[in-house]
Amino acid sequence: MMNASVNELWRENFRQVPQPTLRLFCFPYAGGSAVIFHKWAASLPQSIEVCPIYLPGRGHRSKEKAFTDIHPLVEETAESILPSLAQPFAFFGHSMGALICFELARYLRKNHHPEPLHIFVSGRSAPQIQTYERITYNLPDDEFISELRRLDGTPREIFEHSELLSLMLPILRADFALTQRYEYKAEPPLDCSISALGGLEDYEVTKTQLEPWREQTSSRFALHLFPGNHFFVNTARSFLLPIISQELLELITERQRREI
Repeated sequence: MMNASVNELWRENFRQVPQPTLRLFCFPYAGGSAVIFHKWAASLPQSIEVCPIYLPGRGHRSKEKAFTDIHPLVEETAESILPSLAQPFAFFGHSMGALICFELARYLRKNHHPEPLHIFVSGRSAPQIQTYERITYNLPDDEFISELRRLDGTPREIFEHSELLSLMLPILRADFALTQRYEYKAEPPLDCSISALGGLEDYEVTKTQLEPWREQTSSRFALHLFPGNHFFVNTARSFLLPIISQELLELITERQRREI
C-alpha cells in the first residue's frame, strides 16, 4: 500500500505552526477520529503544533480500508510522518491510540529514526500485563451494537441513524480487532519519558493497570488520574490539557538547556 502523505494524515483543517518548538501527534480511540482533538491547539502553548492523526476509514480517508493489525498501520504512519520529525515531537494516544503510539515509538527506534521526547498513554492498560479482554469484534451486529452501547463511547446520534451506523460498524469492528488481537512482545524500555493517564471512574482501566507503564521507560514516569470514565479525554479536557501543557513545556525547557 502506498504511504499516506503528511497532508492526508493530519494537516488538513488544523492550525499549522511555522516553526514549532514541538509537534504533538495525537491518536484517537477505537471508532474515534482526529476531530476529537480539533480544539486542543487553543488550550496548548502556541509554539506547540497539534497534529491529530487521521486513520484510514474516517474523515477524508473514508474510502481507505481500516487496518485490523497494528503493525502495518504503525509502519505506514511512521513512514508518512518521517518528513515532519525534524523538530522535537511527542505522542498522545487514548485507548487504541495509546497502543498505536507505543508501538510507533518502538518502530522508530528499531529502524533508527528520530524518537519522541515523550509519550502520553491514556486509557489503556500497560501492554505487558495480562488482562482478560472479551473478543467482541466478530459478534453478530445486534450483539456488537449492544456492546457499543455498554461502552458508552459511540455518539448517540450514530445509533439513531441506520445509514450512519452501517458506515461506522466496519470501522469499529476493525479497530476492535486491532486491539483485541494485539500481542505484546518484550523489548527494552523506551528512552523517552512516559505519562500514563486514566479516568477515576474508568473501571475497565484502573490505576493498578496503568502503573506498570513505568516499566516501559528508562526515563521519567508520571501517572495522572482525572474525573470521568473511560472517555475522560472528552469530558475532562479542562483538567487534562493543563497537565499536557505543563509536561511538554518542561520537556522543551529541559531540551533547550541541554543545547546551550
